[in-house]
Amino acid sequence: MRVMVIIKATKNSEAGVMPSEELLTAMGKFNEELVAAGVMLAGDGLHPSHKGKRVRFSGGQRTIMDGPFAETKELIAGYWIWQVKSMDEALEWMKRCPDPMPGEESEVELRPLFEMEDFGEELTPELREQEDRLRTELERQQGV
Repeated sequence: MRVMVIIKATKNSEAGVMPSEELLTAMGKFNEELVAAGVMLAGDGLHPSHKGKRVRFSGGQRTIMDGPFAETKELIAGYWIWQVKSMDEALEWMKRCPDPMPGEESEVELRPLFEMEDFGEELTPELREQEDRLRTELERQQGV
């Protein structure tokens, strides 16, 4: 199963406070362990929300909002995509993770990603073939 590991933003991350060399080193070591174990598929940090935009869809209209966004606890500072056997395995990896926001209370959320079989009959053979074709093209573009 694939899991998205969502590192929630904090006041410091939203203020643009960059991680220390010590944290970068610890996270680099953790990422090396994840890659060596075949768990990590992707991962990146995100700029503060003041550099972002939101698009709200309502009744066919689109409204664009500039950051920053008010609720820091609802914002994302970074993410990983992991390939694990179960949510329990993901939690075991999380227990080994360095504190992503030292000196502040922080939170990390783990959420399973949908797989094609989760969509049942609604995912017709034609839609499945389209999805397979798009994934193959993305891999080709990324040189995978």
